Amino acid sequence: MSSPVGEPALAALLRGWRDRALLTQEQLAARTGLNVRSVRRLEAGELVRPRSASVRALADALGLDDTERASLTRAVSGTSPVRRTGTVPRQLPAPVSTFVGRSRELALLTEPSPEGAMVVTAIDGMAGAGKTSLAVHAAHRLSSRFPDGDLFADLRGHAHGTTAVDPADLLARLLAVLGVDGDSIPAHLDDRSALYRSLLADRRMLVVLDNAADEAQVRPLLPGSGGCRVFVTSRRRLVGLDGVTTVSVGVMPTPDAIALFTAAAGGERVEGASPEALAELAGRCGALPLALRLAAARLRAHPSWTVPHLLRRLDAGHRTLTELRGGQQSVLSALELSYQDLNAAQSRAYRLLGLHPGAHVTPAAATALLGTSVAAASAVLDELLEVHLLEEPVPGRFAFHDLIRVHAAEAAEREEADVVRRTALDRLLEHYGRTASAVMDHLYPYEADMRPQLPHATAETPEDAAGWLDAELPNLLPLARAAAEHDFAAHTRHLAGTLHRCLRTRGRYSEAEGLHERALSTARAAGDRLGEVEALLGLGELDSLRGHHEAAAEKAARAVSLARAIEHRPGELRALISLGFVKLELMELKEAADHYAEALDLARALTHRTGELDALIGASHVERVLGKDDRAVEHLTSALDLARATGHHTSEARALNGLGYVHLKRDEPGPATDRFTRALELARDTGYRVGELSSLAALGDLHHLAGRHQQARECFQDIADLAGQIGNRNWQFEAIHSLGRLQYDAGNFPEALDHHAQALALATDLDQPSDQARAHDGLACAHHALTRHEQARHHWSQALDILTALGVEETDERGVDVRSLQARLTG
Repeated sequence: MSSPVGEPALAALLRGWRDRALLTQEQLAARTGLNVRSVRRLEAGELVRPRSASVRALADALGLDDTERASLTRAVSGTSPVRRTGTVPRQLPAPVSTFVGRSRELALLTEPSPEGAMVVTAIDGMAGAGKTSLAVHAAHRLSSRFPDGDLFADLRGHAHGTTAVDPADLLARLLAVLGVDGDSIPAHLDDRSALYRSLLADRRMLVVLDNAADEAQVRPLLPGSGGCRVFVTSRRRLVGLDGVTTVSVGVMPTPDAIALFTAAAGGERVEGASPEALAELAGRCGALPLALRLAAARLRAHPSWTVPHLLRRLDAGHRTLTELRGGQQSVLSALELSYQDLNAAQSRAYRLLGLHPGAHVTPAAATALLGTSVAAASAVLDELLEVHLLEEPVPGRFAFHDLIRVHAAEAAEREEADVVRRTALDRLLEHYGRTASAVMDHLYPYEADMRPQLPHATAETPEDAAGWLDAELPNLLPLARAAAEHDFAAHTRHLAGTLHRCLRTRGRYSEAEGLHERALSTARAAGDRLGEVEALLGLGELDSLRGHHEAAAEKAARAVSLARAIEHRPGELRALISLGFVKLELMELKEAADHYAEALDLARALTHRTGELDALIGASHVERVLGKDDRAVEHLTSALDLARATGHHTSEARALNGLGYVHLKRDEPGPATDRFTRALELARDTGYRVGELSSLAALGDLHHLAGRHQQARECFQDIADLAGQIGNRNWQFEAIHSLGRLQYDAGNFPEALDHHAQALALATDLDQPSDQARAHDGLACAHHALTRHEQARHHWSQALDILTALGVEETDERGVDVRSLQARLTG
């Protein structure tokens, strides 16, 4: 019945966690009750699958948190939310070709790590000192020691005009790179960080975190154990990070500065220059690598210039700047010299590119921003790259150094009229908005009628739509912020509505919330009531995902009123469906039924297929809760036919699950099994994780009723694992409560009490009274079995009071209804 537990999953996890707990194998064996030989065989990947009691003992002894316990369970069972695609991530940017000096710092950064140890080094220094170049150069030297790959992230802690990266949002991106499906990414920062640590515990990876704002931004991004190596760069000294080695990068020694300048300019261009002149030039550049490279680029671009001529021009540039401060002085004077040397087309491009708020620019985006052809935009990008005013960290994507971005933006503010700047930004937003719409329509075609649409022609869909979306999110999000800041209400609204599904699917709730809040504020300021409706609906859906149903209900009700006031029927439809869903979650069934009925009539009048599907399935759920099964079947059959006709696979899975539950209630296990199994296949094929949870729950209930307790337990444990991974607390309740019922049926009454107590706490926290009634019933049954009759009566009375207050006769769960509860209390 069991199979060997293979490397590296379980074995590597156990070794990493044991090292973290500072336990020997003998000590771990003593704490768990296992013999030492078993522990050794587990860590060697030799032992067959351990018993569940042994797994729990290991988790307790190692002090694992909930996410780590889920990882342990998956490793034991051989399942995982992580896709091991065989592709090793290699994200390091290309190293600087003329890297010179920094031998002391490189020696510190590249010294061998202790075997199996996790090493973190923080590299600090002023802007332009070459921190990123140093970290990337050292990382490339070390990369062969890290077979599981490397990760690189710009935290944008000191980037001009942009907000520092939220660690929760960055973790969502890193988890996706590590193979975690979007719907498996937990909702909360701590859970994401725990999953990230668990994934890195059995890998040897190199991680570069560039441009950190502070310690708080970095902490969640650090591995917890194992053989990883981490470099963190920051303008601040990160003294608050425990156990971190710091390397400070100052100005270069004069000989190194001269060597860097010579390598960057070319030896023939400095031939004949006196050592004194070269030393003076290094001093004029502050001995900072960025300034030295810029000055060298100017000399190389002008064959007639000499080093003394360059010195005179640097002095002139120095005098023209009035806003120079501290260490940036030398860089900005070199920048001014480079800028003054550009021709008209190049300087215009430089200024307008400084308006781009994102992380990088592609030729297509530059074409829009500059209002020119792709060929002309590509040519000027290459020209700016040649003179070191742009970098190309990834082929086809160009970026400014932070200080160069500041200079370009200030030049645009100083030299371009406001109307020119606004027109350029409008073109850029138009480009991204149209392409984002095309991509989302390609990836989620059945939801196109639920998203805001731009008038006129649409953009061509990129060949790799999903890849474009992942690559461009670092641009799209700052662009949405910029649209709001510059009062582009239509663009703000469109980007928020268009990116909502993408961010939600990737678990990036805080970024989605920020977008919708900006859209809401912009819409209200502009008197755009339709924009307000869409922003309220987006924020309400995020509230629902987090279990904040009252707040979601308020936003949906406001959206209904606004949509009706402006007579916008599609907006009213979406708002009615949202309100129906929230009322159903709150078990306000009459209101839910009324909203769904209105939505269904409106959807059919508008021939709005997605709205019709949502209304039919939502109404069927209400009918099932009310015991009107025949009516529920009518709705579900209509939904199934419509979903298949329109290729709406997620709605097809939802309808199949609903029909399966009706069969189950009618004691028709064969048809129920067919429906649930097909729904599970569809959900997994389409990556519909909530549908997967629903189908697993349905199959678990089916196995439970048939007395197949082991199969039921496996289904419910899979739900608990998956719900924990994606942060879905509603499904965590269902898993814990169902496992409690199984414990009761197996005669394990104390364990049943524990599960139902956890379930009640969750249902109470989520403010879901019907689920509270179910948990109270579970507690009452367990107390009764333990002959604690007074406690049992208390919980049954609580359950009955809840259903009476709700005005319903039954819950979704068989046996938890008014008649059964009354019989138990009078029996």
